[in-house]
Amino acid sequence: MELESGSTNRQSRLKLYKSTLILAYQSFGVVYGDLSTSPIYVYTSTFSGRLRLHEDDDEILGVLSLVFWTLTLIPLCKYIVFVLGADDNGEGGTFALYSLLCRRAKLGLLHPSHSTDDDISSQDSCQLIKETRASSLLKEFFDKHHSSRVVLLLIVILGTSMVIADGILTPSMSVLSAVYGIKTKAGGLHDSYAVLITCLILVGLFALQHIGTHRVGFLFAPIILLWLLSISGVGIYNIIQWNPRVVSALSPYYVYKLFKLTGKDGWTSLGGIVLCITGAEAMFADLGHFSQLSIRIAFTAIIYPSLILAYMGEAAYLSKHKEDLQRSFYRAIPEVVFWPVFIIATLATVVASQAVISATFSIISQCWALKCFPRVKIIHTSNQMHGQIYIPEVNWMLMVFCLLVVIGFRDTDMIANAYGLTVVIVMFVTTCLMFLVIVMVWKRNILAAFIFVTVFGFVELLYLSSCLAKVAKGGWIPLIFSLIVLSVMYIWHYGTLQKQSFESHNRTSLDMLLSLGPNVGINRVRGIGLIYTNVLSGIPPMFSHFVTSFPAFHQVLIFVTFQFLTTPRVSANQRFIVSRIGPAEFRLYRCIVRFGYKDARKDSYAFETDLIETVRVFLQHESDDGDARDSVSEMPVNQHESDCLRDDVSMRAENGSGAGLTRCKRVRFCGVDNSKELEDLEDAREAGLAYMMGNTCVLARETSSFVKKFAINIVYGFLRRNCRSPSTALGVPHTSLIEVGMAYRV
Repeated sequence: MELESGSTNRQSRLKLYKSTLILAYQSFGVVYGDLSTSPIYVYTSTFSGRLRLHEDDDEILGVLSLVFWTLTLIPLCKYIVFVLGADDNGEGGTFALYSLLCRRAKLGLLHPSHSTDDDISSQDSCQLIKETRASSLLKEFFDKHHSSRVVLLLIVILGTSMVIADGILTPSMSVLSAVYGIKTKAGGLHDSYAVLITCLILVGLFALQHIGTHRVGFLFAPIILLWLLSISGVGIYNIIQWNPRVVSALSPYYVYKLFKLTGKDGWTSLGGIVLCITGAEAMFADLGHFSQLSIRIAFTAIIYPSLILAYMGEAAYLSKHKEDLQRSFYRAIPEVVFWPVFIIATLATVVASQAVISATFSIISQCWALKCFPRVKIIHTSNQMHGQIYIPEVNWMLMVFCLLVVIGFRDTDMIANAYGLTVVIVMFVTTCLMFLVIVMVWKRNILAAFIFVTVFGFVELLYLSSCLAKVAKGGWIPLIFSLIVLSVMYIWHYGTLQKQSFESHNRTSLDMLLSLGPNVGINRVRGIGLIYTNVLSGIPPMFSHFVTSFPAFHQVLIFVTFQFLTTPRVSANQRFIVSRIGPAEFRLYRCIVRFGYKDARKDSYAFETDLIETVRVFLQHESDDGDARDSVSEMPVNQHESDCLRDDVSMRAENGSGAGLTRCKRVRFCGVDNSKELEDLEDAREAGLAYMMGNTCVLARETSSFVKKFAINIVYGFLRRNCRSPSTALGVPHTSLIEVGMAYRV
């Protein structure tokens, strides 16, 4: 038995090792494209300013030392060692950190009233960690000052908008820098031809997005691996051939010497050096597709040493060829392998661009799920790989902005200034959020959090100050773009919350429906009516408005509420929460459908099938329990308590976890014939389904401030009119749709 157990454990370990190595291999094409291609433009951008006046060996070695320690501190120490451990059920990125704080520390503005339902993940052990004095004080501060939660959300949205800006700047910078390499061999080639080639590559790249990365993804990892092999090989050759002494630049003494010799010019050069860590955030943002171990193995074993060799080799070449500072990367490539490396470089920049574009789609999908972005069309391009999506509207907007950046600037130096500012802001936002995670989620000593912020925050602020000094030279691009995106996201989120608040406060009591019956002129027609609403209890105002105008509704009514949680995914057995509204003879039900921000939404037919089947199983389960069981139902306790009813009887109820509002009435349905109810459900299903949704116009009150009127009436109104309608986003068939028009004054 011991031999069999040992053999089984050995096989499971081998399987784990194999799967981890496969994930590490796949991560090269998805995670590390941007980071791996940075040697193309780092030295060129660094020596593009006043630092070109300092061309001694000490300055070149100082830049190399800065690159080495930046790569060591930020990607290796910060991300690989610390940040990757702050995953949200396996997901990473800015929103993952925020959702972690929302659920574990209750700091969020997203669905605050439903926070008790948000934490459905399997990692509840974090809640068992004892509160520290620092975490208690911070939580008390956020509870006392509501504005601090707003500021936190704005910081998160700022980081997210910068990631979206990165989706514009990475393709522009990477492809243009690679194509400009052709001028090394064709010096007379006009810049317009290089710009034209870049634009053609970008148009082709965005035109292929609709087929999905899974169809071309098998090419990505080999290309990046071949690229890393090329630059590390060229680096070793240049070190041996030109200046083996560059190894001494690994000493931080050369950083001190650089600033001593160059002064302010050395500080301004930091905006170019920071480009060596572009793409480091992707290690955390793309964590959901891989594992912590696979990303750590890939970086420490291959990426990190390859990049160090590449930068050392280029510095060795520059120490003997200072006249080539403006084309150093391609000049450093030996003649015999120039064209193969040039072709590989162009392909690698396309891969890097693809990874960033896919990440942009993913983060916009997350923002949409959390009601921080207008509704867009999301197409899942792969049935096997979760998370591979395509958003047509975003894709073509990114393409247009990329072309405008390339054609408008044509200068990689100005694009680099914008690029560096984007990268360092995203990283600094992550550092700030990590401080809260360390104290309030991990419950570690606040001293450890201060050390983390002091070390990494100081380095990032140093780079940020240099990048901000170049706002007039291209750095304004991401600032303007992110300001627009931040405004759109926050106003959409604010308007959506105002709309939901109006519906919640103006929902109708259940007395109205309970008083309706055959004797008061209400007709019941065959079929199932799915009433889509944001209200979690009571009757939505739009349905009351409809019944008042047209006294008829279907024989079976299901009030459907979509609830998007601040957790990555919701398991299938926790997806639906079904409850009964009123007595059984009314055939009224409520179904709350819960999604995580990474969950894929099914098409309407599959959703209908699952929904009705869940209601059928609910009734069957209730019938199996027999009449002896009490049923929790939405019944008014009295006139004053009718809006405070329990609404959360679900398939979980038998486990004692039926959570909901604070007041309810237990009603014993003795003699309810569930078999007849099941027959009616099947009969209604055969008769067909109809969908009812509100078509609302949200307006600010006359007494509201000018700012609120502008935000709600103009900006939010424009976004609602021009984004996809709720019925289209949910795939509701138009032939079966009933829209109820209403105006909300918020």
